[in-house]
Amino acid sequence: MKIGNWWPFGRVPEMPAEDLAAAVADGSVQVLDVRTGAEFRRSRIPGARHLPITRFSKPHLEELDLDRERPVVAICLTAHRSIPAVRKLAELGYDARQLKGGMRAWWKTGGPTESG
Repeated sequence: MKIGNWWPFGRVPEMPAEDLAAAVADGSVQVLDVRTGAEFRRSRIPGARHLPITRFSKPHLEELDLDRERPVVAICLTAHRSIPAVRKLAELGYDARQLKGGMRAWWKTGGPTESG
């Protein structure tokens, strides 16, 4: 992968929090949280899988056994760390996008969360 793909800037496909809430409810997307372990444990979208951006690689992604037939929505706190995750997922053949505005947008809309 080109080093530029890891820059947390630029444009990638996005999904607004309201749309993600509906997609999570009907099971049409997979949520991949790329924040730190502490952030993930503190508050996450129910059913989200976790792979910190610092461990983002093909072998670690394969361990998650993501369904290539369903879109993957990468999330972080403010929609910066998820940018390189979306690029990597797309490079590996996934239909990927990020949560527009990150978890801050999710919390603002009152989306469900879990912790632990």
